[in-house]
Amino acid sequence: MRFFLRNFTAYSRTIVLAALIAVTAGLSGCDTLKRLDPFDKKQKPLPGERIAVLANERSLRADVAPGEANVVLPAPTPNDSWPMAGGYANHAMHHIAVRDNIDEVWSRDIGTGADDELRFVATPIVGDGVVFALDTESELTAYRLDDGDTIWDLDLEPEEDDEGHIGGGIAYERGRVFVATGFGVVFAVDAKTGQVVWQERIGIPMRVQPTVRGGRVFVVTVDNNLIALDARDGKTLWTHQGSQETAALLGGASPAVDNGIVVVPYSSGELYALRADTGRVQWQDNLVSIRRTDAVASLAQIRGRPVIDRGRVIAISHAGVMASIDLRTGRRNWAREIGGTESPWIAGDYIYTITNENELICVSREDGKVLWVTGLPRFEDPEDKEDPIIWTGPILVSDRLIVAGSNDEALAISPYNGRLLGTVELPDGVSVPPIVANGSVIFLANDADLVVYR
Repeated sequence: MRFFLRNFTAYSRTIVLAALIAVTAGLSGCDTLKRLDPFDKKQKPLPGERIAVLANERSLRADVAPGEANVVLPAPTPNDSWPMAGGYANHAMHHIAVRDNIDEVWSRDIGTGADDELRFVATPIVGDGVVFALDTESELTAYRLDDGDTIWDLDLEPEEDDEGHIGGGIAYERGRVFVATGFGVVFAVDAKTGQVVWQERIGIPMRVQPTVRGGRVFVVTVDNNLIALDARDGKTLWTHQGSQETAALLGGASPAVDNGIVVVPYSSGELYALRADTGRVQWQDNLVSIRRTDAVASLAQIRGRPVIDRGRVIAISHAGVMASIDLRTGRRNWAREIGGTESPWIAGDYIYTITNENELICVSREDGKVLWVTGLPRFEDPEDKEDPIIWTGPILVSDRLIVAGSNDEALAISPYNGRLLGTVELPDGVSVPPIVANGSVIFLANDADLVVYR
């Protein structure tokens, strides 16, 4: 499988703006993602009926007129690793460089996939040229990123656990992989050998990937308890308790850490900024909208990871609040009535996110204005409105946003105007966002296939 794409690259990311940025791509079963010159008159349209892929119906409207967004992004830069959920501890990954033409280079079955009881909530991670992936039964496997060769595997599921569980996830720092599990134990594993260095019994399940920074491992339990562990031996350094919720969405958001502050979101909609060394509260906010209309909307959970970027915290809740908050003081710079469960992606002066209504949007980092809105397909059967599609992402690589869906597809969309650039078939639906490291785009499908494009 490859990604076939016709578009034009943003010819200038400087003062010239993006006047000629992208044209909507043709779709093909070809196996390569390509950038072709749109002015080449020898190219012929692909045969067949043209069917709109992106949805026309939208509940959110842009705050600027069409063509007035003037989105200009910083140039893409290389990224050699992806050590934890969201990339690095602050979750601000900006614009990542990959080759213009990327092909599938390898795929591996990592173990047990998702079913009616077990779900993927953990993305793979990459550290020191190795991909680490956790299956739905807590089997951890290490693969060489270059060629997919298996280095080691480790089964972390306790023998007495025969009913299954939904795990938390994995993170990497300084030669160790840290695993938060659904059976209430945190492990530190030697990244080279796969040997367990230490394990600490928390006693409460974790369904959030850990965040590691400065020798501290931050894990969040299902009852909204943040625990800071010493990465050397697993000893508890401090804890913080948020308000408990009787119901929550599956999974959760990893804490963000930067400038000595850890920002932790809870399923209650609470957002706390704490001193990373002591756990002392610096400020608190609550991303709950007063305009909640039904039982589902009343779930206040912050499921998308908050992002710390240049002194600001960008966060979004399922309950309908997206906000920019000053990291030091906790003062809101702006807030919008926009709800979502996916993590925002920041690049330069722009924020990209998927809303509760399956809309991919571009928002100004400065004032929160919505610059463009693109409706993503909502149903696999749009006529009968059956089989809802769940989208995850986005990530931004070399002038295209990538989102992956439960309908076995990934889409490439222009970050400048929201137009469709291309599509690719995946081996199964996707529940966790793709990651990018060392020029590779990596997907984990629900059937446990790990697929690497480069």
